[in-house]
Amino acid sequence: MWLLRHTREPCGFIDVTRGEQIRLRPQRDLPVAGGAREADAFVDEPTANAGAARGGLDDEEPQLHHRRGLAHHEDRAEAHAAAFGDPGLGGARELFDFPVVGMAEAAMLVACTLGRSFAIVSFSKSLEPWFAEIVAWHGLSGRCAAIRTLDEAFTSINDVQDEKEQVLVDLANRTVANDRADVIILAGAPLAGLANKIRERVPVPLVDGIQAAVTMAEGLVRLNPRKPTAGTFRRPGPKDSKGLAQALADVIGHKA
Repeated sequence: MWLLRHTREPCGFIDVTRGEQIRLRPQRDLPVAGGAREADAFVDEPTANAGAARGGLDDEEPQLHHRRGLAHHEDRAEAHAAAFGDPGLGGARELFDFPVVGMAEAAMLVACTLGRSFAIVSFSKSLEPWFAEIVAWHGLSGRCAAIRTLDEAFTSINDVQDEKEQVLVDLANRTVANDRADVIILAGAPLAGLANKIRERVPVPLVDGIQAAVTMAEGLVRLNPRKPTAGTFRRPGPKDSKGLAQALADVIGHKA
């Protein structure tokens, strides 16, 4: 899923793939990085339940979004891939003229500022090939010490972090000891918020992909970079499309 946020209404998002407006309800139990205070966060309940209802791990995951002060950038927008594999990231960066951030990329780049090597820890072995592919796509295989996942069933993707909290802690600690990882990335939106909860039980920094992506996106909004007209992410020529939301079709066709 791709979510677009306009800074004039931080809790209003648009699913750009389906052209649907999503109003996210406030959540008050997700601490900001460092655990110093609680932050406003938002969750789209229908989206959060969709993956579990379909029984799939490759569909939408629960989306959590921090709201921060953006009063000086009221006419800017940002978007991020709300899945750790960063699906469609390159194409989205070509297409849009506002900052586009991948959850996995943001987590890995943040991890690179905290240590020489990072490891990815997650809740399902089926995700390992996908994670390895995205690490390589971002050119960070040399910094990735390991990808370690649980190889056991869980009851619900919505509750997996509570159900598997201790075994994820144990896996993170084994990864630090055996793979010499300087930083652990807790991968997957269903694990959002877990890093702050268990930070004192793992001896290295923990990175939450959602926190990293939203914080990076907000920083890029403040930097206000121009849209490239040359290079990898220059906008491609106009194309006709079928079956897309009209607003997205207009962007692809250079009509908006």
